[in-house]
Amino acid sequence: MEELNELAQQTVRALKEKGLHAASAESLTGGMVSALITSVSGASEVLECGVCAYSNRIKHEVLRVKQETLDAFTEYSSQTAEEMAQGVRLLAGADIGVATTGIAGPLGGTEEKPVGSVWIGVAWAHGSRAEGFRFQGDRQAVRRQSATQALKMVLALLSSEELLK
Repeated sequence: MEELNELAQQTVRALKEKGLHAASAESLTGGMVSALITSVSGASEVLECGVCAYSNRIKHEVLRVKQETLDAFTEYSSQTAEEMAQGVRLLAGADIGVATTGIAGPLGGTEEKPVGSVWIGVAWAHGSRAEGFRFQGDRQAVRRQSATQALKMVLALLSSEELLK
């Protein structure tokens, strides 16, 4: 948990230094990413909102994930994570959106997408990307690893030239 707290502090500090705002859209992490960020003093200067988008209806209606994306790739996909990140960024008027979706378990996994399969997306004004991961452990371990990776992806974006392109 200490690593998560340190990553959250680094994220808030980096957003402040760049004068940027973020927003999160979370499915399997259920608000963990935004909770970690808001645990840091001064987070109100950089976090616009966090949306817990557990259902496909909310992913579609609130975050504007295309129904075609959900039908073709499912809610557990890089395409959905990317659209969630872009959707929350636009909804909040933020500079950066981050999204998590996946299968925390112990139920819900398939051979193709086993428990621990996670997709995290980040979006900014000029682009977006998503990455897939396969985390190990129980439900809470998968959720913690997902939140950790989400913060790492935001930090990586903040330190890259991609943000400016």
